[in-house]
Amino acid sequence: MSKQVTSSAVYCAAVSGFALMIALANPAVAQTGPAQVPAEPAPPTADGAPPASDTATPDIIVTGFRASLNAALNEKRTETAAIDSIVAEDIGKFPDTNLAESMQRIPGIALARGDGGEGKNISVRGLGAGFTRIRINGMEGTSQTGSSDIYGGGAVGRSFDFNVFPSEIFSQLSVRKTPSADVEEGSLGATVDLKAPKPFDSKQDFVFTATGKRVYNTLSKQVNPRFSGLISKKFGDSGFGILASGAYQQRDIREVGYSAVDLLPSTVNGGFCSPIGVTPQNPVTSVVKGTDAANCSTGNPRSGSVAAYNTIRSLTKNGGAPGSGAFFPRIPRYLNSQQDQKRIGGTVSLQFKPDEDTDISLDLLYSRFDVKRTDSYIEAVSFGRSASNNGQPMTSVTDVQFDKNGSIVYGAFKGVDVRAESLYDHFVSTFKQANLNFYHRFTEHLEISGLFGMNESLLDGKERLQTYMDAIDQPFTLDYRNGGSTPLLGFGFDVSNPNNFNYAPGRSDGTVLGGFSFQARPAKNRTTGLTGELNGIWTFSPVVKLKFGGQYRSSNYLASSLAPYTADLAVKALPAGTSLASITTQVSGVNNLWGNGAPASWAVIDHTKWEQAFNFAGVRYCDYRCGGVRSRVFEKESSAYAMTEFNLGDVIGWGIRGDAGVRYIKTEMHSSGYINVANAASPTGVIGQFASAQKDYQDWLPSANLVIEPIHNVLLRLSGSKVLARPELGVLTPTSGVNGVTRTGTINNPQLNPIRAKTFDAGLEWYYRPGGLLSAAFFYKDIGSFVQNVTSLVPFTQLGLPVALLNNTNTSPNELFTVTQPFNTPGGKLKGVEINAQVPLTFLPGFLHNLGVLGNYTHVTSNINYILASVNGVPTVTTTADLVGLSRNTASGTIYYEDSKFSIRSTANWRDRFIRGIPASTGSDLQGNAPTLYVDASASYNLNDHIKVIVEGQNLTNEQNNLYTDSVRQDTLFQTNIGRTISFGASYRF
Repeated sequence: MSKQVTSSAVYCAAVSGFALMIALANPAVAQTGPAQVPAEPAPPTADGAPPASDTATPDIIVTGFRASLNAALNEKRTETAAIDSIVAEDIGKFPDTNLAESMQRIPGIALARGDGGEGKNISVRGLGAGFTRIRINGMEGTSQTGSSDIYGGGAVGRSFDFNVFPSEIFSQLSVRKTPSADVEEGSLGATVDLKAPKPFDSKQDFVFTATGKRVYNTLSKQVNPRFSGLISKKFGDSGFGILASGAYQQRDIREVGYSAVDLLPSTVNGGFCSPIGVTPQNPVTSVVKGTDAANCSTGNPRSGSVAAYNTIRSLTKNGGAPGSGAFFPRIPRYLNSQQDQKRIGGTVSLQFKPDEDTDISLDLLYSRFDVKRTDSYIEAVSFGRSASNNGQPMTSVTDVQFDKNGSIVYGAFKGVDVRAESLYDHFVSTFKQANLNFYHRFTEHLEISGLFGMNESLLDGKERLQTYMDAIDQPFTLDYRNGGSTPLLGFGFDVSNPNNFNYAPGRSDGTVLGGFSFQARPAKNRTTGLTGELNGIWTFSPVVKLKFGGQYRSSNYLASSLAPYTADLAVKALPAGTSLASITTQVSGVNNLWGNGAPASWAVIDHTKWEQAFNFAGVRYCDYRCGGVRSRVFEKESSAYAMTEFNLGDVIGWGIRGDAGVRYIKTEMHSSGYINVANAASPTGVIGQFASAQKDYQDWLPSANLVIEPIHNVLLRLSGSKVLARPELGVLTPTSGVNGVTRTGTINNPQLNPIRAKTFDAGLEWYYRPGGLLSAAFFYKDIGSFVQNVTSLVPFTQLGLPVALLNNTNTSPNELFTVTQPFNTPGGKLKGVEINAQVPLTFLPGFLHNLGVLGNYTHVTSNINYILASVNGVPTVTTTADLVGLSRNTASGTIYYEDSKFSIRSTANWRDRFIRGIPASTGSDLQGNAPTLYVDASASYNLNDHIKVIVEGQNLTNEQNNLYTDSVRQDTLFQTNIGRTISFGASYRF
């Protein structure tokens, strides 16, 4: 067991054990704290009446973090469905700096982090982001943003990335884990509601708050600003109010580490160069490439060790070819990633609430996330190349060692091509929403509410440019013998000297001497949503209500980009008077920030200087009619529901309430796009051929929730339902494409069915004292169908795509491509338990009564059927494993102290290992994520009634995320250091 797993288990066990010990102590003799921080009032009973013990208690105001916990607990208790919430500590003061990170305190929530270690999206009870629907102010929304390729490269239409939004523009988030008929379908995991503040959320007629912070990261060593503000005004007895909020954040991020890109058996790219005298000779004799009995290629002698070569060939897997059990990193490299982020967001709310019977509001929300990222690498590229571009078969092995599973421990090589690579990516994510909400109680029996709204999520990829320069036939070493999880990479020359590299057109023998590639820009993914709904409530009696309504939703997903002219893609020699030294820059400091043998500096091409030198602005483009991308999915859902809500507490004398109903949904989907086919007359070598598809289906989704209070303050929850989740919009387009450089391809599938499941939940909650909770829940999901990307190695010639797509990629048409296509596959079972404790220690003596602890633990198991390989969509190899994105164990613990002046809290979040993809690649069963433990803390001090100073810290233990390949070998795929982040600031409230 790793050190981080052990420490996390100890932390969470200690918190949970401490919470249980306190809870089981006699609460009847609990002491009341000092007047400035009294005990919190208990929540109402199941039938809505206050507890008898509280009827004579005067009003007590609790503020800050404790008030946020109490408000969330009261909401959880009064809801019929299983709902957990996080509520703002005060209007304009969300308790955390990142929405996704804040949700880790909720039982069953696991956070998925992206570039820079920032919280990106969530997994709920083992079900990843694709199974979770997000509603903003009551309307379903998506947010699409970019990322590095290792984290998925960006959203595809229906996903939601929380890092698009500043947390300050929201006042509450709620996670609904069990469905009701009045809540729209689309989730297997949870429906998350994000709510922005409204004028009547505050009792004061006028509110003004402002917060300013300076944020410092230990790796970037930059100090960045973060500001937010809110102003709210209610106009006397008119019933009208207006609120506006805004937030701005700038963040410089640096991330350093190691990447393997992939782990492949030695056979995938044709094996290694055979030593002199070894038969059969590899590669075969070729006059063009200069290969003969003495040379691997022109000027590259066969210098390998017979013993090392035979060691590789002696390793086989599942009876495969010699060398199929010897695994090498595809492109072992050190990395340095630097990001310049600017995040801005704001809300405006106009609310008319003349009395308790009427509430009309117009809510506007805007967010913009602007990222410029530069990834720099120093890498060995030969292991990821075939003979066509003088790759692995032209590389000699002089020494090699493996462990018992076939993972390389040490290797020394000659004839390795070393590359200095830079990838510049600039994207902007924007989200806009406007929605009108209304509610009116016409009589004591009839209530009507409704919503009409529009939103738009746009991922605008402004530029993505890869430049690289190569040093040919170098000595190289790969060394894991230091016992670490990442290797020491040895380059046989001074990588900081740009004169040791080449940038020129490739040689006729297939040797690459540097170059560039780029994705056509602008490339845009736009999802536009429209929602209209009308709901009614008819109250027959205090015991029974009938709820009914209908909803229309549509999603219009459009992906588009331009294609460059073929003639403008050719690698050209450096212009006269230009040297590599004049267009390069130095990447320095990775040796100190990462270590592990990283060079003190290495040279990379500066994208701005390169663009100026080659007049890159003059590149010509063509639209979807000749090689560009244009694909569209238009999906509309029409639904209606009816359900009853009942509360029998006053009838039978003890608490029992619930709901039961059914939702009918009709889904209609039309998709279209352009597929590139060869055409010599086109300036891009291809033309776009239109294709379209249609898919319709209907579902009846029954659901029921039951809450029983057999004894005071103890609730038993039961829930059962049918649910569905739809595939991502981007994979429903009838299009396909390849990347000739990386030899990967995708083929979409517009005929995918939704993922359907049957669910059952049972929970027990004990509200044992005011503000306190002990609870446990069991959940079960029978997933009847699943959507899986099936990956196969397929020769390009069998893909039915034009050879022109490989122009200037140095890839031949007979080479193998890793091709993925989504299919509906058999699902499987998922079940788990949650344990949760919220313990205010207000009965302790003296200042200790201001302490409190939170703790939760979730254990989930699953058994999902996967396809590992297929031929024409027919499975040939299958397996069962955990659901992708599922951590079997997650835990969170928080300890806090809060009095009238001072507040401090620290939270630790532990997530067990989980699967990121199945299969990972040839010869590996999965791509996984190692366990992580992140610790954050925050503190504040009230100088007076208006001013508060704030200190916050994230990733205090300097945790590193480690991705690996294969469940047995667990070869490191990607590992980085993101550093610690500290912020200082102050807030003002008037």
